[in-house]
Amino acid sequence: MNTKALVAEFIGVFALCFVGIFAIANAGAGATNLTGVALAHGLAIAVMVAAFAAVSGAHFNPAVSLAMLVTKRITASGFFGYLIAQILGGAVAALIAGIVLGTPAVAGGTPTIADGVTAVNALIAEIVCTFFLVAVIFGSAVDKRNSGQAPLYIGLVIIAGILAIGPLSGAALNPARYIGPAIVGGAFGPNFWVWILGPCIGAVIAAFLFDGVIFKNEPEASE
Repeated sequence: MNTKALVAEFIGVFALCFVGIFAIANAGAGATNLTGVALAHGLAIAVMVAAFAAVSGAHFNPAVSLAMLVTKRITASGFFGYLIAQILGGAVAALIAGIVLGTPAVAGGTPTIADGVTAVNALIAEIVCTFFLVAVIFGSAVDKRNSGQAPLYIGLVIIAGILAIGPLSGAALNPARYIGPAIVGGAFGPNFWVWILGPCIGAVIAAFLFDGVIFKNEPEASE
């Protein structure tokens, strides 16, 4: 197993969760708002993708790794290695954030369903926005015919997703963004499946769409 790739995946998710938790804590203190939270997440991912795409592929998301697994771009052992590194990255980021900000801030920085929004509606929101995310990843990073600006596009689609559904479902778009902070912050609730199934379903739909339709008969399109 590629140790460098696992370290890269750990750092990428660590950065996403660390920056995300702090940005949300600042938003609660009046220093930022939804736009600031969205920018923080998107910029964190953009710079991490730029830094580590050549090392690990810069998945930084179990749903993205699942999309690569079902389209045979990584092996099962590679998937599980990435999964462990990603979840650990989120958990360690939450632990450090908890030391600095306190456990309640970590709980507050964990995606949650807004009052008046059903779990099913939150699930649909997570599916759709993760579909957009993985579609952009396949179109800008996996497809080698593109312009090479994948970090920018991936960061932008995360910003758009948080602006769109952040007030509804928390816009995790990423199981690791939920699991680590939820465990550390004591916010692991009965609706946990929303932030696991939603991103995974959206990612797999996007992966099969690209492999089965968009990349079909295009031998130079993918890795």
